[in-house]
Amino acid sequence: MSMLTVQGKDLYINNEPIQLISGAIHYFRVVPEYWEDRLLKLKACGFNCVETYVPWNLHEPKEGEFNFEGIANIEEFIRIAERLDLHVIVRPSPYICAEWEFGGLPSWLLADRNMRFRSYYEPYLEKVDNYYDVLLKRLKPLLQTNGGPIIAMQIENEYGSFGNDKKYLTYIKDAMISRGIDVLLFTSDGPTDLMLQGGTVDDVLATVNFGSKPAEAFEKLQEYFPNTPSIVMEYWNGWFDHWGEEHHERDPAETASTFAEMLERGDSVNFYMFHGGTNFGFYNGANYGDEYQPTVTSYDYDCPVSETGDITLKFHEVRKAIAKHKDIGELILPKPIPKLAYGNVTMTESVSLFEALEMISHPIGRANPETMEALGQDYGFTLYRTFLEGPKEEAELTIQQVRDRALVFVNNEYKGVIDRWKNNTISFEVPKEGVQLDIVVENMGRINYGPMMNDPKGITEGVRFERQFLFDWTMYPLPMDNLQKLAFQVGTTPTVGPAFYKGILHVEEVADTFVELDGWVKGFVVVNGFNLGRYWEKGPQQTLYLPGPLLRKGDNEIIVFELHGTDQPGISLIDTHKLG
Repeated sequence: MSMLTVQGKDLYINNEPIQLISGAIHYFRVVPEYWEDRLLKLKACGFNCVETYVPWNLHEPKEGEFNFEGIANIEEFIRIAERLDLHVIVRPSPYICAEWEFGGLPSWLLADRNMRFRSYYEPYLEKVDNYYDVLLKRLKPLLQTNGGPIIAMQIENEYGSFGNDKKYLTYIKDAMISRGIDVLLFTSDGPTDLMLQGGTVDDVLATVNFGSKPAEAFEKLQEYFPNTPSIVMEYWNGWFDHWGEEHHERDPAETASTFAEMLERGDSVNFYMFHGGTNFGFYNGANYGDEYQPTVTSYDYDCPVSETGDITLKFHEVRKAIAKHKDIGELILPKPIPKLAYGNVTMTESVSLFEALEMISHPIGRANPETMEALGQDYGFTLYRTFLEGPKEEAELTIQQVRDRALVFVNNEYKGVIDRWKNNTISFEVPKEGVQLDIVVENMGRINYGPMMNDPKGITEGVRFERQFLFDWTMYPLPMDNLQKLAFQVGTTPTVGPAFYKGILHVEEVADTFVELDGWVKGFVVVNGFNLGRYWEKGPQQTLYLPGPLLRKGDNEIIVFELHGTDQPGISLIDTHKLG
């Protein structure tokens, strides 16, 4: 039996010392048809290991309903890595951060307003146990101890950045061991006193995460764990983007120089990321610093292999550093994946959201406006409707704690946006006959890191006209996962409100391409039933990646949901990605 073990400051496999040169590739951010391509590029760069998180919310989207098909087929991803002779590190902790929706936690946890996650709170631990009963049973045959490629697994993720509940950490560790997880277990935290004190646990290997100054980081690790291996579980060689901010890049030579320093020291390194991929659908997360900061659809991360699978300058600089350190042979890469500019696609059919409500949703009546989670909804939009009797003189409409961005309509007339940033109120008067008030709220991604993670969506407290709370609401959940039910009408009459637009792309040769939406404001794009993710004119991301495997020869259906209307109902499919 071969097994990754710790002997003093060194790692061993088969009684031979090993320096792990690992890279993160998230199977859930890459279409399955490209898993092998991305792993081959990892191996070609000189790496000997791949690391991945496991998002709970992908695998248990509804409580008790599990998904391991398609992009969620983690077992197949691991078996491909095994066939390529790569070691595998798996991080299946309930929470993963990862700039992923709610840090990987399932949103249905928030249906219980008393829920306390990432702590020794028994109702939460019961949910974790139910998930682990299913997940770990699937991973157990793939462990190194059972002849598989998984050499190590994480028990929790950067927990010292969140809390210090050692009873909870021990519970998660024991939950894994009791289900047959007998490979090396570890934690990963920032290299500070606070984080290492809070996030580490007895008899579990501690690793650290950082982007620079490795000597200082490992010195702090050694203070707490003398004579332990120096392992960086996340070497941040790039960074992610938020809407409305600048696109991040990191100098390739500087990235490789810091990496080379660690190689020469004998440190083991996991690149976060090696290949970032895409936040398809509504799976992007968000941060909260001074304000709410939703993450863009692209998770390119400016790392060695781009979002679209391209080899970058950083790849070559990193490979050069490895080649100076050990023999990795000549560079052999898989055949490049073609990219094509298919040209313009005109949207020839449309239907407004208000016309489509009964097609894709069912009304729910309650006295109070409810959160998405209370309505059994995970992602997407919710329309809230009520009637205001009149007359009422002009006053402010206020949504207390809207999560995250609301469009307000009075008698179907667009009045403006109320959001969780600085757009807080809208004023109007109510005539004698009264008005219908519609509020369309978008969930732009639950916070995935820090103290503000309890982030229910929709209208979370209430709606006031002047000082008066409004009651008697009809709500339409709009998860946008059933758009095949839409009945479109020929033509695309310009509208200022939310609407669906449909067009047909005819393809003779299948290739990767990029959706450019000049003249559109904010929404998402669905191709052949697959949600590519969100667009927003404020950038920095200007195109959406459309992987070739999502297309087929012949006709392809493209649906654009646009919140603010467009007078240019057409899109362009180009051969260049524009990230800002």
